[in-house]
Amino acid sequence: MRTIEDLAKADEGRGLEGKRVFIRVDFNVPLDKKTGKITDDARIREALPTIKLAVEKGAKVILASHLGRPKPGKTAGLSLEPCGARLAELTGWEVHVPEDCVGDAPKKVIHDLRAGQICLLENLRFHPEEEANDEGFAKQLAELCDVYVDDAFGAVHRAHASVHALPLLMRDRAAGLLLEKELKALGKVVHNPEKPFVAILGGAKVSDKIEVVESLLSKCDVLCIGGAMANTFLAAQGLNMQKSLVEADKLPLARTIMDKARDKKVKLILPVDVVVAEGVDATAGAVVDTTAIPEGQMALDIGPKTVALVEKELGRAKTVFWNGPMGLFESKPFADGTLSVARALAKVGGFTVVGGGDSAAAIKVAGEDVVKGIDHISTGGGASLELIEGKKLPGVAALEQAG
Repeated sequence: MRTIEDLAKADEGRGLEGKRVFIRVDFNVPLDKKTGKITDDARIREALPTIKLAVEKGAKVILASHLGRPKPGKTAGLSLEPCGARLAELTGWEVHVPEDCVGDAPKKVIHDLRAGQICLLENLRFHPEEEANDEGFAKQLAELCDVYVDDAFGAVHRAHASVHALPLLMRDRAAGLLLEKELKALGKVVHNPEKPFVAILGGAKVSDKIEVVESLLSKCDVLCIGGAMANTFLAAQGLNMQKSLVEADKLPLARTIMDKARDKKVKLILPVDVVVAEGVDATAGAVVDTTAIPEGQMALDIGPKTVALVEKELGRAKTVFWNGPMGLFESKPFADGTLSVARALAKVGGFTVVGGGDSAAAIKVAGEDVVKGIDHISTGGGASLELIEGKKLPGVAALEQAG
């Protein structure tokens, strides 16, 4: 698989000069529902190295992304204009956002681009053909460019037109710097991770992470499970979880996973204490053992004894993969477990990877020092999990077929 650097080095370093370079970025940023303003611009910042490289090499740069889940046609509040404005603020470039991503409007903007100017196409998902991986739509996008670069790790697990059908139409196609970085970092977890390998999984449901658990059991030495998904495992052991979220239909599956962990000699760490309250809106919680959850209460975070167990394993880990919070970390009374694990992870001497989504958000809440202490924080929750599962990612496969 070639990278944008490979393309740039061609023709004695003039490989991108004067070329129309289409960069698929992931500007699917969170927006404030009231003001429409971007609340976290991390995904835009992560794309900057690839965009800057293309600009510096003299390319006419065309950026493309989706944002949210719009209905067919333009959907109010889901234009990429705020992303264009933020990109301009961060770089000082002029960023032009045509009214559509295909047709005459973008063609005119791209034709007129001068040095220091960028074209950011309007939301790809305003066209349902994008998610349908429609070849006709991909051909319309192909008319806009000479070179294709994918730097949207958060979207490579989707077989969508701009991610899969389009690169297959392009002779010159490559991975961007962010995509290359993501694949290398997660590859260290997937292929021969240095031992001991500790995996930490949280989040709400066992059903969301069955395949991840199955894959990790064949790789890791220790599997720590927290969050609401731990409730199902504890219930499967016969504990009364009271009002806690439990997937009753997944109790047999939880028992099977526990049996597999034992057979593979993987150390399974489940909560021994939890922070409980009557509901998610509670302003305070109480720490209790998992064997003694009071009637009418629900588990909303792991307790200090459980944190200590996880910290002990992290203290000797050489590789760590974490995906999913340990509790309802968005609410202060139930954030300590997640933030404590984040702080412990930042002190690990080995290679540490956080698998995007809520885990990445939790790392940022824990503070800048914690962020700096993690080797890799993924920009794609779903994509990182599918990579850990061993699945072939359509966007990556399309680039690998390049000659």
